[in-house]
Amino acid sequence: MYLKINPSRLFFIGLMVIGICAVACLNSATGTFNHISLNETADKNSLRVSVDFSSSKPVDAYVEYWIKGKQNEMFTSPVSIQKTDFKIVLTNLKFNSGYQYRIVSGKGADKIQSDVYSFTTKDIPDGVLGLYHVSDKNQGDLPVEFKQGSMMVYNRETPGFIGMIDYRGDLRWYQRLKNTGVKVAHFTRNKTILSILAPMNYPTSYGNEILELSLTGDTIFHLMKGEKDFKKTIHHEILLNAKNQYVTLCADEKVVDLRAVGGKEADSVKGDGILVLDKSGKKIWSWSVFDVLDPLKEKNILKEAKDWMHANSLFIDADGNYIISFYNNGQIWKVNALSKKVMWKFGKGGDFALPPGAMFDQGHAVHINNQGNLMLFDNGTSKKRSQILVFNLNEASKQASLKLRTQLQEGNFTDRMGSAYLINDHTILTCVSKQNQVMLTSKNGDVLWSMMCANTPYRVEFVPFSKSMPYIGEL
Repeated sequence: MYLKINPSRLFFIGLMVIGICAVACLNSATGTFNHISLNETADKNSLRVSVDFSSSKPVDAYVEYWIKGKQNEMFTSPVSIQKTDFKIVLTNLKFNSGYQYRIVSGKGADKIQSDVYSFTTKDIPDGVLGLYHVSDKNQGDLPVEFKQGSMMVYNRETPGFIGMIDYRGDLRWYQRLKNTGVKVAHFTRNKTILSILAPMNYPTSYGNEILELSLTGDTIFHLMKGEKDFKKTIHHEILLNAKNQYVTLCADEKVVDLRAVGGKEADSVKGDGILVLDKSGKKIWSWSVFDVLDPLKEKNILKEAKDWMHANSLFIDADGNYIISFYNNGQIWKVNALSKKVMWKFGKGGDFALPPGAMFDQGHAVHINNQGNLMLFDNGTSKKRSQILVFNLNEASKQASLKLRTQLQEGNFTDRMGSAYLINDHTILTCVSKQNQVMLTSKNGDVLWSMMCANTPYRVEFVPFSKSMPYIGEL
């Protein structure tokens, strides 16, 4: 059986016990709740359990739970409002740990509490054990902000995996997917995880499936390529916009007469686009590089036709317009979300004069950070040394100033993938993908903390507990 029972409570999970009570009752005097049971979730997740019960009339109810002996550090589930049948999933659990819980309804003088029941969680699954290893170096000296959050990691190979890991290396939340890999994932403002999935026959960061999960493991949205207006392969990025629509990069292809540059009459050129879908899977908006560029005017089009621009990140700016980065030409563009026009180009041959020492080869995980500046992970392929760059852009005057340049230490280089995000004003969480390494560094590049990964991480995103509570928080 999944959960270990505290015999002193005479509470049996999933059993009808003749001679004791046909059902477990929250309040024997009123009979307000009954059929109370504690069950494993459908996916048998070791860090989630479900408290199931029913009510004779619609009421509000929630569950309080805590590690045995630590009732002063109690967790509270979200309130289920005006229901008669309840399935409240408990999260924020630890592996192989004893817990106690009770069901609560009402407030003040009308508050009702159940008896206290006990259970023990399973140990960490074999397929997850040993995937991530954190160095013990100087953990006591880490910034408070870093200790008060978790890092989202995922496995792009099959079987897929998404996990949230804290600075100690403890897995705080996870989801496994049997027949598909996780190409990219983002934590949303709605406390969900939005991802692109695909089996192994899809290359690198390309996918054929959109999945949005709640932190209780429920499917919020799921769409396969070929369904509704999801007709093109998507890749590298999936975001939720202000209207709760799905914004993703998509592969675009056009047959072009390239005889003028030494090609064929009907050559296939593969480019990139942006696709916006609503919650029903209907296409709301789209854009393509073919809308603004002529392949015949590109000097390397014959060489790059199979992957012309290679868009690798997308960000929705505060004004609602799109910031998109391209690996092959070393540029970052801003695209108007209404007119579809390119508002500016930044990088090699762009509209902004780059400050001295600020040239970058390719950029990944391009975004506007919480200081309002453009931040990117520069692979640094020409110098064989990766770095982190932060720019302040004056879009009106097309002036750029370099706010931060952090070179990674010698040997920490990845020619593909990678990410860098501010933790606070002084530290950066960096993913060095080809080194299978995640690091917290100072702005000078000094390594303060590191984690080795058994698989190759595409990006690692930091999620403060303040944004993931009550589902993932401090233990």
